[in-house]
Amino acid sequence: MEIQTSPSEITIHETSFSIKPTVAKTSCKELVLLVLTRIHAGYFRITLSLGWQSLLWKILLQPDQGSTISFQVPKLFYITVLTIIWSFSFFILLLLSLLYLLKCALRFHMVKAEFVHQVGVNYLFAPWISWLLILESAPFVTPKHTSFVVLWWVFAAPVVILDVKIYGQWFTKGKKFLTAVANPTSQLSVVGNLVGARAAAKMGWREVSIFLFSLGMVHYLVLFVTLYQRLSGGDRIPANLRPVFFLFFAAPSVASLAWYSIAGRFDTASKMLFFLSLFLFASLICRPALFKKAMRKYNIAWWAYSYPITMLALASLRYEEEVKGCFPHAIKLILSVLSVLVLFLLLISTASNPKLLLPDHDPLITTTPHLPTHSTSNTTTTTTTP
Repeated sequence: MEIQTSPSEITIHETSFSIKPTVAKTSCKELVLLVLTRIHAGYFRITLSLGWQSLLWKILLQPDQGSTISFQVPKLFYITVLTIIWSFSFFILLLLSLLYLLKCALRFHMVKAEFVHQVGVNYLFAPWISWLLILESAPFVTPKHTSFVVLWWVFAAPVVILDVKIYGQWFTKGKKFLTAVANPTSQLSVVGNLVGARAAAKMGWREVSIFLFSLGMVHYLVLFVTLYQRLSGGDRIPANLRPVFFLFFAAPSVASLAWYSIAGRFDTASKMLFFLSLFLFASLICRPALFKKAMRKYNIAWWAYSYPITMLALASLRYEEEVKGCFPHAIKLILSVLSVLVLFLLLISTASNPKLLLPDHDPLITTTPHLPTHSTSNTTTTTTTP
C-alpha cells in the first residue's frame, strides 16, 4: 500500500518549520531595542558604586607606600580578591558602555533628550567617572605607566568638555540658569572634576590636578549655596529619585581625597571637607522619612545610596591614617562595613528584582525638564511625575 503526499502538504510543513528561527530573531531584536529604549545614563550609578568599592578594597588591602594602614594580608590573597572585584566591576561597566554606545547609534534622539533633562544631563558624567575609577583601582597598572596616562586623557577630556557645555549654560542661557535647573545630581559634575584631579595628582601632574580641583570646588560652592537655599530648582526631584540626596556629602568627601592626593597628606583643608561630609551624612540619615517613598519599591535610583557612602569611607581611611585614636578608627570601621553592606544588599535586591531593573516608567525618561517659561514664549513645559 503506497501513501501519496501532495506538494501542498510538503510546502506547509516546510513553512511551519522555518517560522521558528524567524520568530526567535524577531523576539531577540525586539528585546535589544526594548533594552536600548529603557536604558539611560542613570544606570551608570551601578558602575560608580562598583568602581568606588574596588578602590576602597585596593586601599584597604594594598595601601600606598608610607601608609600606616596595614592588615598583614598575604600577597596572593589580596591580589586574588582585588582582581575578582575589579574584573566584575570592569565587566559591568564594559557591558553598560556597549549598550549605551548602541543607544547612541540607534536611539540618538533619546540621548539628546537626556542632555536637555535637568537630572539626566548630570549622569552623562557617570560613565567617564566610572572609567577613571576603574583605571585608578586596576591592580596591575601604576599611575606612572604610559597606558594610565593615555587612558586618563581619554576619560578626563569628556568631563572637561561637559563642564564647558553645562557650566556655560548656567550663566549664558535664560532657560538654563542655575537656580532653574540645579538639583542634587548636579554635583556629579563636581565629582567628575575631583576624580580627575585625584588621578592627575597620582601621576605627579600637580598643575593639572590643581586646575581640575579649583574648577570643581568653585562650582561646588555655587551649587551648595543654590541647593541649600532651596530656590526654584531644589524641589523638582521625584520622590523615587530622592536617594540622590546622598550626593550632598559625596562631593566634599571626594574633595578631601583629591586634596589629600595633591597635598600629600590629610591636612587641615582635607579635614574640613571630611567633617563637612560627616555632618551632611548625619543630617540625612537622621531624616529617614525623606526616603520613605523611594523605598516602597525597588528602582535603579537605590544605587545612589552606595557610592557616596564609599567615598566617605575612603575619606575616613585617610583621616584615620593621619589622626590616631579610637574615634577615627571607629569611624573608619563603621563606614567601611556600612559601605560593603549597602553594596551587598543592593546586589541582592537587583538580582532578585530583574523585572524592575528596566521599569516601564522611569523618571529620567518619563519626565521632561521643568524650566521657567517666558511671557514671550508660545510653548509651555509640563512635568509628569510617575
